[in-house]
Amino acid sequence: MSPISAKPRVLVTRSIFPEIIASLEAHFEVTSNQSDEAWSLEQLTAQLQGKQGVFTTGGDRIDAALLAACPELKICANMAVGYNNFDVDAMTAAGVLGTNAPDVLTETTADFGFALLMATARRVSESEHFLRAGLWKRWRYDMFSGTEIHGSTLGIIGMGRIGQGIARRGAHGFGMQVIYHNRSRLDAATEADCRARYVEKTELLQTADHVVLVVPYSAASHHTIGAAELALMKPTATLVNIARGGIVDDSALAVALREKRIAAAGLDVFEGEPSVHPDLLTVPNVVLTPHIASATVGTRRAMAQLAVDNLIGYLVHGQARTPVNTLVQDRV
Repeated sequence: MSPISAKPRVLVTRSIFPEIIASLEAHFEVTSNQSDEAWSLEQLTAQLQGKQGVFTTGGDRIDAALLAACPELKICANMAVGYNNFDVDAMTAAGVLGTNAPDVLTETTADFGFALLMATARRVSESEHFLRAGLWKRWRYDMFSGTEIHGSTLGIIGMGRIGQGIARRGAHGFGMQVIYHNRSRLDAATEADCRARYVEKTELLQTADHVVLVVPYSAASHHTIGAAELALMKPTATLVNIARGGIVDDSALAVALREKRIAAAGLDVFEGEPSVHPDLLTVPNVVLTPHIASATVGTRRAMAQLAVDNLIGYLVHGQARTPVNTLVQDRV
């Protein structure tokens, strides 16, 4: 790819670290949304006029209609490992590169996934609300008794880097029996490192004491967990979703929680977020967090820097670090 003769123009769609803006300004003419305004699709399209690159977050939808209206756009750099906000086929057809931010958030997200599992199993949020409401008057032997973590069976659906990180924490740190289901089975060495055993999805749901979801979102993974899958789980089991909204049928989950078909759930992602299904707000046996699994300063900065590196790499040098539709990069 030949470098663009004029200084490329880049849009940053959301507020971000000032030093990240500064690093972009060393290479580009930058328009940034540091006031963090909530742009409509029409406003985003207008802001993208004349821009060759855009720094996006998971809430910025890049589809065929937007691409058709922004013919100068060459790269969309996502500050996220997931990129279900990208219509990758439309981007490839339009010759627009998409990039994501893998690897840099693996361990931080695995930490949070396990923290959410523990909070869910041990009823941390439910008991805190009870205490804050002034309802704690005396001790009872069964007060907020949760489910065991150490020595229990951990079932992981989606055994990529984050899933493997959760497996290692469970197996090595808590003596858990780890089972997993994935589109393809891991190699023997990785299974041994994670102390994990491959099973079919039905067996995992029927067997696991704690089910953790770490699958990427796609049409194929939509409602991976719905009413039928929840019915397979033990009434004592917990469900944790740190993957993407839409992996779980939130409406069906709310019913299962209310009717105690499963013991509890921990959710960091939701269908239609930042909106949350209203029924989930009224059941006590669920821990809810606002999509913060990667939220440490160091990790968020590393995610932003990788997006910057992709913009510089592609627009200045012709080679992005982490492309998701490599066909576009291969053409230039």
